[in-house]
Amino acid sequence: MDITTFVTSQRDAALLLGDYSTYRTQLSRRLLTCNKKLGRATHKNAKYAPKAPVTSEDIGRNHEFLHLQLLTAERAWAHAMYMKASHAEDNADKGITGSTRRHIVSRLNKAAKYAQQLVELLSNTAAGASDIDLLEARAYAYSLSGSEEFEKQSEGIKSSDASPQRWIKCLTDYSAARVIYNALLKATKKELFKDILSSITDPSIRYAAYQHRIPRTVGVPAVSKKFFPREDPKLLASVEKLDKDALAAEAPAAEGTKSSDSSSAPNTITWRGRTANIVDAAIGQALASVYTASTKLSEYLASCTPSILAKDRAAAYDDVLIASQDATDATRRAIDELEKEGIDEGDSRMQDLRVTSLALNYDLIGWRVGRNRVLIGSDDGMAFSPLPQQKPRRERKDGKEWAEREEPTGRKLARLRERVALYDAILQSIDSVKELPGAARDTAFIAELDGQRAYFQALKCLNISHSHALLSAPDRALALSNRALSLSSQALSAPQSTAPPPSSPPKLITTISEASTLSRHLQNLISHYGGLVALSHVTDNSAAPSKAHPTNAAPLAEKLNEYPASGTVDLKNLVTWPPRLKPIPVKPLFFDVAWNYIEYPGRATPVAEAKTEAMEGVEKTGEEQKPAKKGWGFFGR
Repeated sequence: MDITTFVTSQRDAALLLGDYSTYRTQLSRRLLTCNKKLGRATHKNAKYAPKAPVTSEDIGRNHEFLHLQLLTAERAWAHAMYMKASHAEDNADKGITGSTRRHIVSRLNKAAKYAQQLVELLSNTAAGASDIDLLEARAYAYSLSGSEEFEKQSEGIKSSDASPQRWIKCLTDYSAARVIYNALLKATKKELFKDILSSITDPSIRYAAYQHRIPRTVGVPAVSKKFFPREDPKLLASVEKLDKDALAAEAPAAEGTKSSDSSSAPNTITWRGRTANIVDAAIGQALASVYTASTKLSEYLASCTPSILAKDRAAAYDDVLIASQDATDATRRAIDELEKEGIDEGDSRMQDLRVTSLALNYDLIGWRVGRNRVLIGSDDGMAFSPLPQQKPRRERKDGKEWAEREEPTGRKLARLRERVALYDAILQSIDSVKELPGAARDTAFIAELDGQRAYFQALKCLNISHSHALLSAPDRALALSNRALSLSSQALSAPQSTAPPPSSPPKLITTISEASTLSRHLQNLISHYGGLVALSHVTDNSAAPSKAHPTNAAPLAEKLNEYPASGTVDLKNLVTWPPRLKPIPVKPLFFDVAWNYIEYPGRATPVAEAKTEAMEGVEKTGEEQKPAKKGWGFFGR
């Protein structure tokens, strides 16, 4: 039947587009459509006739009757919430009293009655409801009844008894709803029930418990188990059938223990030798969640194989980060409440909260840094090894194996750029620790943070030097490595905090062994880059002979056609002495043997040329045998 899913989906869809008035209008239209489907709607211009009440057989036959009950209850609840929200906007500085308060309570009373009728209908076997469906209906009815009692006691309408005991009915209803929803959450693993607990039941129980004079050190789970209506044997059996530990009382755990259940909360927290009491139960519950999530993270990282990607290992930090953020938020809310009450800073409760806030914020930042360290890689990115090349799955057409190719330079630079971004995030996180209230007064703590910052800054310079080495700039790589070496020396000389266990997940704390390993690696790298720089100077000397006194420049006799660029002539390098055997450039000789055998275009054959020469000789001989003309000039006789 999914009663809770149906109700929450209706609320979320309507409130996403508008307010409670929009939700109420949508429910009215939905009710009319549901009545038409079931043949219960009054026709136009027809006289109204009361409808028969819904029975268990009707629900078993058609689930629209179930929706009819839920929609009616929701419309009454939405009407009450609309009136409450309208008053909050118009008269924010005044409480709701008089007829408005009575109207709100009457609407909530109507919603609770329809929800209770639904529970009675589903209790009958003819309805065909399962145990989970019945529990969801009971939790829904208890939450509406609790909201009615909450509005009765919060402002305006109060009983003659003004003692804190008037909140018992509200605590009982909300406690029953919370225990049921918590059991459903453990049984079904639906995040829907978790949202209901965090947004509706837990805040209401916390406020009602405060009005009932229950100390803040008592958590919401303990309050709900105390005020759960155990006099109902059917409800008690149904809840324990779903979760046998739903109502089990547990002793609070000591600080530092990692219990398997989040309800086992620590009582104290230790920060740099100072123990502070946890004055708010919400903080203790959040700390228990942090210990549980950290235990799971340690087990997961211990079972990881080298084939698991770094991003998958870093994703395992999400649960710890969420739990740590919840703990810091709970501490912030507790401090705000004490500040609103005007509690002095010298009060023991405020002092304990300040110490708790500093410890939890440092722990949260440590988990963030640890996640970034996992993303960077092993040894905090000290070595930069190429990624293993993945060959295509499909085979080549010629049947040969795919050749392994080296990782491109552009991809290597992109990886180094990502590492530098992660180092920047780590450095910003360390700087944010120094800004926490109370951290600046601890000089030893600030000195430790400076050493840790120098360690990560040295790694950042080291990875930037790798990028310059890839771009063939060994001089810049040498300068950055030298800077990284000085930073690693600073990290070695800084005071060190207590080293964590080897099996613990990576966090902000660094060890002396890590800093010394980095220092030795940088010394070897400086020697490597120093040799490359010396070789580059030798190469530059051979490529630029115009420098002063070059050892391998050409002599002056071989470059007389060039004007000296520096304006001076090196008279110590006139000729090469002693002379060396070397080839001398001369004009090349070309022998065209094919000229005698190939008839090129435009050239006559040798036979034709011989005949032509013979004919010319005969003509010349004939002309010589002719008698010479006599006469003067060109006049003949």
